[in-house]
Amino acid sequence: MLSYKIIVNPVSGRGKGLASVPVIKHLLSEQAIHYDLVQSERPWHAAHLAEEAALGGYDVVVAAGGDGTANEVLNGLMAAKLSGRISSQIPAMGILCVGRGNDFAYGAHIPAELQAGCQALAGNYRLKLDGGLLIGGDFPQGRYFGNGVGIGFDAVVGFVAQKMKRLSGFPSYIVAALKTIFLYYQAPRVRIEFEGQSIETSALMISIMNGRRLGGGFMMAPQGQSDDGLFDLTIAAEVSRLRILTLIPHFLRGTQSTQREIRTAQACHVTVRALQGSLPIHADGETISTDTDQLSVELLPAQIDVLCSPEP
Repeated sequence: MLSYKIIVNPVSGRGKGLASVPVIKHLLSEQAIHYDLVQSERPWHAAHLAEEAALGGYDVVVAAGGDGTANEVLNGLMAAKLSGRISSQIPAMGILCVGRGNDFAYGAHIPAELQAGCQALAGNYRLKLDGGLLIGGDFPQGRYFGNGVGIGFDAVVGFVAQKMKRLSGFPSYIVAALKTIFLYYQAPRVRIEFEGQSIETSALMISIMNGRRLGGGFMMAPQGQSDDGLFDLTIAAEVSRLRILTLIPHFLRGTQSTQREIRTAQACHVTVRALQGSLPIHADGETISTDTDQLSVELLPAQIDVLCSPEP
């Protein structure tokens, strides 16, 4: 029988994580899942708990929270993998969605509903997904991510959404995007290097996606696959405030590549350097830096097994 470690972030989704604990326990029992459940207590605690669970011999480690919790659990599992203290394969990763965006889960074919999420854990259907490693900002030693990295406008949108008290989920990102238009619209001058190409431009936003979606509904990489060995890269040129407003619906529909200010590509290694200005950066919705001047992102193929629903 598989053993599961459930790591709940009680503050995910404005307290939805804590409120979901009785429901999660009931649903796991219905599925006859053998589990231990623990709650994280502070930032990066979920990463330490995941590493301990991996070293302790659990078969599956589950992040019950949002994208930040999933990112911490992923980093904990990768730390265990690199420690040299596990003789066999590291545990598989699961996600139960009780956060705001749940975009990591979306790209990994993990259901948003708790009942379906617990059924996916019990079903033990697995995909071996790629991961990403970002070096720069507040993490010169590196930080792993599963869904994507955003530089510029979308990073600031995330920063603004995190500060909202009354809104959560997708509505918080929509309001934050509208606010950010008036806070951050002047693009830094950057040099972007990938796959032998070098581009110098004033970039409002640079998106490096392993998954498909950000902010609960912005389809940054509508055709993205987390197991294809490539990042999906989107570069948005500097535009006016009014043009940002007219571009937002395209990102919601995933049709941004049809617009003249948008450039797309695929790559497995990307570096970005600010020539003028600075780079606000997030990874999986977590703040990497508010004002760094360079970063490097590398794709790591087939890094981790994720429990999910079978693809339709």
